[in-house]
Amino acid sequence: MAEDCGRRGSAPESETVKKLIRTNKRHKRALEKKLNVTKVFRSQHQLLMFIVRHPNLSQIELARMQGISTAAIAVSLKKLEQGGYVERAVDSKDNRYNQIHITEKGMEMAGYSMAVFEEMEQIMFKGFSREDFQVLGGLLDRIYDNLEGCVSEKEEHGTRGGM
Repeated sequence: MAEDCGRRGSAPESETVKKLIRTNKRHKRALEKKLNVTKVFRSQHQLLMFIVRHPNLSQIELARMQGISTAAIAVSLKKLEQGGYVERAVDSKDNRYNQIHITEKGMEMAGYSMAVFEEMEQIMFKGFSREDFQVLGGLLDRIYDNLEGCVSEKEEHGTRGGM
């Protein structure tokens, strides 16, 4: 399977990849347009929402669950902490770890974030039927599975860029 990773695709494949990339960029720009008024980066909004859904995680657990380096998490958390959105507290069971707690200000921002992301999903999928979602989901799963041999677990979760 790894031998497929370097093969040049034909025109339909290339055009489809261009469309996926173009759609991803448009999605990011649309989200950032709505979120920039908060002066919090899009990835930090995503991190706040994750922390709301998974309270009291350690910084290490948060990095592992997000699939990014502990250094990248530390940078994002520092910015969120400086903004008053999260607090770090020494874990009562093990003082080598910091637990991440969301503040009231962070809860308000996460609520705003969730509303923006939900609105964007509604806009993106306007007019889609249940069948459309099943077909698209199945196709995306197949693409993901086809790429599995091209990316090692370490590359995917350990050396990705930061937030």
